[in-house]
Amino acid sequence: MSIIPRLVIAAPASGSGKTTVATGLMAAFTEAGLTVSAHKVGPDYIDPGYHALATGRPGRNLDAYLCGPDQVAPLFLHGAAGADLAVVEGVMGLYDGASGLGELASTAHVAKLLRAPVVLVVDASAQSRSVAALVHGFASWDPGVRLAGVILNKVGSDRHEELLRAALDEVGVPVLGALRRAPQVQTPSRHLGLIPVAERQTEAVESVRAQAAQVREGCDLKALLALAHSAPELPGEAWDPARAVARSARGDGDEAGAVPDAAAGTGAVTGKPVVAVAGGAAFTFSYAEHAELLTAAGAEVAVFDPLRDERLPAGTQALVIGGGFPEMYAAELSANEPLRRAVVDLAGSGAPVVAECAGLLYLSRSLDGRPMCGVLPADARMSQRLTLGYREAVALEDNALAVAGTRVRGHEFHRTVLEPGAGPSPAWGMTHPARRVEGHVQGGVHASYLHVHWAAEPSLARRLAANAAVRPPLEAPCG
Repeated sequence: MSIIPRLVIAAPASGSGKTTVATGLMAAFTEAGLTVSAHKVGPDYIDPGYHALATGRPGRNLDAYLCGPDQVAPLFLHGAAGADLAVVEGVMGLYDGASGLGELASTAHVAKLLRAPVVLVVDASAQSRSVAALVHGFASWDPGVRLAGVILNKVGSDRHEELLRAALDEVGVPVLGALRRAPQVQTPSRHLGLIPVAERQTEAVESVRAQAAQVREGCDLKALLALAHSAPELPGEAWDPARAVARSARGDGDEAGAVPDAAAGTGAVTGKPVVAVAGGAAFTFSYAEHAELLTAAGAEVAVFDPLRDERLPAGTQALVIGGGFPEMYAAELSANEPLRRAVVDLAGSGAPVVAECAGLLYLSRSLDGRPMCGVLPADARMSQRLTLGYREAVALEDNALAVAGTRVRGHEFHRTVLEPGAGPSPAWGMTHPARRVEGHVQGGVHASYLHVHWAAEPSLARRLAANAAVRPPLEAPCG
């Protein structure tokens, strides 16, 4: 049993201000001297970047669809280890979950799994007494959700605030804060949501500071902290990457779909194979647990920036290129010809190269007409259509990342199109919500639009590290 003071920050709908409030609370409590653990419900990669800026600790995701409900509390306990307070930012509206699957993966579902009190952030800009009906409905909809307070956002004036507070007195839900409209706390957005921290570091720091100041001025931090301390004990063990890797090697069923395979042996590999991981402003989408799992599997993780570095890290034996916004940096990525040649050489040697979404585009021949690496016989372009949603998939054949038959749950999130979308050997066979093949496998390359959380399938990290270990390391930086 573990006692970690915790709060879930939710909202009736997207756009209510929960990211601003959650990040402001994280920053305000951190500035007050507390060690704050930040978490985000759902597959979002961008908000955790702001959370990390606010707290100085990695932002963590809690996704009951990608990782399964049984993994939510263990992953939370792992991420919150050593923290004085955990703040969990919700996703969409409080009760909005995976489409067609009831409460699964909703903020309410995660709050119940964490046994955590919920604070509802309400955009009050266009209502007064009606706020009481809204909050009453959310508070009474699911008796298993403890809606313990409200923070009123975009309050217009002192008189407006008085009307809102009087209305909420009638339903008995405490008002824990009232925030005025403040343009300086807003974070700019574009086609896939907020602009990541890595792309606007100085401005992001100023935004987070402004959010902290707004929360300090408008919220009852003492009452919020007391509410967090009211959360009961949370049973179970913290997730541990080393234990997860070992269990996946044994195939003892602790990780759904874990399949033992000869290439990955029975646990961590020897020799510390170097796995290069793309970072920087163009490739910001990654779950913190991926690097932890690779390390637990015996690999050395070496981060590099394809926008700046003309060489792969010395000794590279495998490459991981995650998601991000290569379309915003197509010119710079294309201009870095030495690194593109290095990636081609590494892929041509048969070394494991794993790419998700943005990485898939980077490995293609071209992106919006600009030359990319050319590892894959495919071309990418921006699209007006947003592809978004949870997916279920299966590995169709053995590859550098997974053995045939490995089943995963993933997430797609992009406004680009790759033609052709699947090669002769597809990366995945999609089984839900529609049956189709997707991605490219050729040699040691596994490239796909699908984002997968490896904590749900640690055998992926283990197999990648094991396949890297049998590759000859680069004797000198390649480029």
